Amino acid sequence: MNVTAWTFVLVGLSFALYIGVAIWSRAGTTGEFYVAGGNIPPAVNGLATAADWMSAASFISMAGLISYMGRDGTVYLMGWTGGYVLLALLLAPYLRKFGKYTVPDFVGDRYYSNVARVVAVICAIFISFTYVAGQMRGVGIVFSRFLDVDINTGVIIGMGIVFFYAVLGGMKGITYTQVAQYCVLIFAYMVPAFFISFMMTDMPIPQLGFGSELADGSGMTLLEKLDNLSTELGFDPYTDGRKSTLDVFFITAALMVGTAGLPHVLVRFYTVPRVKDARSSAGWALLFIALLYTTAPAISAFARTNILTTVADMPYAEAPAWFTNWEDIGLITFDDKNGDGIVQYRGPHATDTENELDIDKDIIVMANPEIAKLPAWVVGLVAAGALAAALSTAAGLLLVISSSVAHDLLKKTFKPEITEHQELLTARIAAGVAVVIAGYFGINPPGFVAQVVAFAFGLAAASFFPVMVLGIFWKRMNKYGAICGMITGISFTAAYIIFFKFVSPELNSAEHWFMGISPEGIGTLGMLINIVVSVVVSLTTPEPPEEIQQFVENIRVPADAGEAHELSA
Repeated sequence: MNVTAWTFVLVGLSFALYIGVAIWSRAGTTGEFYVAGGNIPPAVNGLATAADWMSAASFISMAGLISYMGRDGTVYLMGWTGGYVLLALLLAPYLRKFGKYTVPDFVGDRYYSNVARVVAVICAIFISFTYVAGQMRGVGIVFSRFLDVDINTGVIIGMGIVFFYAVLGGMKGITYTQVAQYCVLIFAYMVPAFFISFMMTDMPIPQLGFGSELADGSGMTLLEKLDNLSTELGFDPYTDGRKSTLDVFFITAALMVGTAGLPHVLVRFYTVPRVKDARSSAGWALLFIALLYTTAPAISAFARTNILTTVADMPYAEAPAWFTNWEDIGLITFDDKNGDGIVQYRGPHATDTENELDIDKDIIVMANPEIAKLPAWVVGLVAAGALAAALSTAAGLLLVISSSVAHDLLKKTFKPEITEHQELLTARIAAGVAVVIAGYFGINPPGFVAQVVAFAFGLAAASFFPVMVLGIFWKRMNKYGAICGMITGISFTAAYIIFFKFVSPELNSAEHWFMGISPEGIGTLGMLINIVVSVVVSLTTPEPPEEIQQFVENIRVPADAGEAHELSA
């Protein structure tokens, strides 16, 4: 069978599995819809969290970023994995002991204010829609290449699948669906990595092949050859960093604290039975995530080496099938500027000729098996894995949006008298509306996948992380500080990103950034502003009520670790 046939078979089988699981685990109560009934085992929750976490940015785009950025791209590896350490130490067990459904629920009850709850809902929805835009673009890319449809049609197909199992199954259905999706995506990611590592270095383990000597008899290691190829063609050396140390620090910190502030990740720790299980599930998630994240640098180097040796100075008439397939959907563009029919692929430092080729960063992982001439079934498997990664995260984000609307806005704020059945119906309607809006952003994305996701992390870092950590560890933090901090942090960060990425993109360079901090890293500064505003406002306004301060003490005390503390709004 050819690539298209294998893709139809493997994607179809995986979709049938997801839908079957959603039907089997259909949510019947609000508790099952929001937090899967609170009885998911830690290892299972770790698998689901890993799938929820490893989005299209991790599967599709991260290796592409590292392929183009070289050493600078490792900020994504450090930030996205380091964030789980913060989760396990600072947030997971305390949130589980709190025992509520959602992050805005924590904010509203801890800060004894429906205004704070509404601000948190707005932040959660804004962050989630920013994040989900990247996932839906990833879905569109996969469908457009491997199922012979345009990107817009691919997004619409993905919308239908997500709508079915997110709206029907809720968190219970999503949890077990994400377990299946993790198994699909990790298998799809690792199999081609094993193949290519063995082909290029005689070492089947990609993490070791990354630093091994090439099997071509040159006597060079993979990274030595990649550095030489890069400099010969006018690119920066692959192993050199170009970003300033300050910007690297700020991007890494924004991704780390953004991880610990993402609402769709935080809500996963409400789904386990006991407080200690929350910390345990964070550890399991980190282990499952590490399988992919330690493989990504190797895939990046393999793909970059193969691309530079394949397409640089290649006669266009002899272009391989993978090249023309991606060119047909507009993710590879060739402009023969000198009319010689040769593909000149050059970097900014090239002096011999102009660059004539543009390769979209988001295709690297999916094109890699074809570039390496792996069997058609491997290519189809990667397509199924990419869809699993994008759809699993999209479902978690849509659930955050629906629960924020139905539980936090309607039930907790504007209409507390509604029944559980009405709340569940509202949540499903909200999820359906959110799917439509997410599809729009997938069709009209604000950037490539990992870039959009990085913005979401910055927004989460600037809004939720300070209010969560201060709310747990500082009794003096009050509602005035929380409200002002969240508004200031997310407003500053969003304004900075919007200005440089959309209002004045011609100024989007290090010489124009504040202190050389890129839009991807500005969330760290937004977080610091949030903390300063929160502390100053809290210290100059009345203390929280005594029962709230006692509540904070109860959250931190490890006694009765198996019980969740409840506080009525």
